[in-house]
Order: sequence, then structure tokens, then C-alpha cells
Amino acid sequence: MPEYLKKNFFVCIFIIIIIFSLDRISKFYVILKSETNLSSNLFTSKFLNINLIWNEGIAFGLLSFDQKLYYDILTSFIILITLIIIFLMAKSKGFEKLSYAIIAGGSFGNIADRLYYSAVPDFIDIYINNFHWFIFNVADIFITVGVILIICSDLFRRKNV
Repeated sequence: MPEYLKKNFFVCIFIIIIIFSLDRISKFYVILKSETNLSSNLFTSKFLNINLIWNEGIAFGLLSFDQKLYYDILTSFIILITLIIIFLMAKSKGFEKLSYAIIAGGSFGNIADRLYYSAVPDFIDIYINNFHWFIFNVADIFITVGVILIICSDLFRRKNV
């Protein structure tokens, strides 16, 4: 059996499926609630709003395009990057492998939306006074956490070299 198909690879596939599922469930719930409430503004508090928006760009609404050709090119590029992440996950070990799996799980969630809806539903809006962070979703959380873990892993590895 090839090295990359050992037990920890299947653990990573399980992590990807769990993250993908959490993302899908959260998005379906918010979309359903916004349709039944006839409003995209679902929850408001001092620091958090649940407010559905449709993101046609990349992370946090960057690079949004009105033209379908640019959107399709961007989506194809995101799929290519995700395949590279899967390759890196297969070739990595330990903590780094799990970090790539976390990124891939989130990425697959957003890719599914791009292919099905032609946009990604974002709905988590965190703010303090007048400072608003970009509106994001569960997949974005996992992608961000995975990237931070990769960076920390690299910094730790360099410190010990």
C-alpha cells in the first residue's frame, strides 16, 4: 500500500467530510431561514449579526466579478489550488497533514457553492462598535484556521532546525 494511503490519510478524509458537512448544514440552515423569514438579516446582537449575503469573489468578497468568464476562471483557479492542497496533504505528515485537511474541507464547501449557486453564501458578521470584519462562513473559518496552523507548523519547524 502506498505511503499516502495509510491510516492517517483516511483520518484526513474523515476530517474533510466532517468540515464539509458542517459547512453545508450551516449554509442550508441560513439560506432556509432567510427564505422563510423573507429577510437576509436573521440575527442581531452587540457583536454578531447573522446576515446572508452572496459572495461572488474569493475569501471575504475580494475579487468579485460581474462577468461570468472571470468568475469561471477564478473558480477553476480555486479548484486547482484545492487539488494542490490535497496533493500536499497526501505528501505531508502529522500536524501539517491535518492542517491541509482542514483547509481542503473548507475549500470543498465553498467550491460546492460556487458550482451550485454561482456564489458563496456568507453570513457571519462580527463587529465591535464601528469596526466590521468581512462577512464570512463556516468554510472560511476552517480555511483560515488551517492556514494559521500551517504557518505555525512552519515557524515551529524552522525554530527547531
